[in-house]
Amino acid sequence: MTAIEFNYKLTGLSANLERFALSLTANKEDAKDLLQETFAKAISYREKFIDNTNLKAWTFTIMKNTFINNYRRASKSNTTFDNTNDLYYLNLNRESKGDSPDSQYYTKEINIAINELEDEFRVPFIMHTQGYKYKEIADELNLKIGTVKSRIFFTRKKLIEKLKDYQY
Repeated sequence: MTAIEFNYKLTGLSANLERFALSLTANKEDAKDLLQETFAKAISYREKFIDNTNLKAWTFTIMKNTFINNYRRASKSNTTFDNTNDLYYLNLNRESKGDSPDSQYYTKEINIAINELEDEFRVPFIMHTQGYKYKEIADELNLKIGTVKSRIFFTRKKLIEKLKDYQY
């Protein structure tokens, strides 16, 4: 197939490719960019196209792979656009808020509420929050696994009820 024939057939797929691009990007401008990038890649890799095969499938594959690669590249770059006058968002302190007075107070209140629980509820719950699996807790405390699960569940419910004033 000559370059002119190839280009003619490729431009004939424009409407189909445009719809597919729009379905991938959900944005008209991004779809146009994707379409243009697909055309550029298809033309530059024309010699890799095998005559008498499905040109439509070939170009759709190029478009899909281009979209996936662009998406991955964008998610890795994690670019932040800050259009505020004083670059507020870029200068925003993103450090952990775990040391704020409020969070220290809430943590203290949560620990008090946990320590007020009966041992049969407190011990499995603390073990669970420390990362023990249900089976490990059951083996350690000589309980059935269902008992451990229900005690942890009921402990959560009790804590939610005790600490309902601290929910924001």
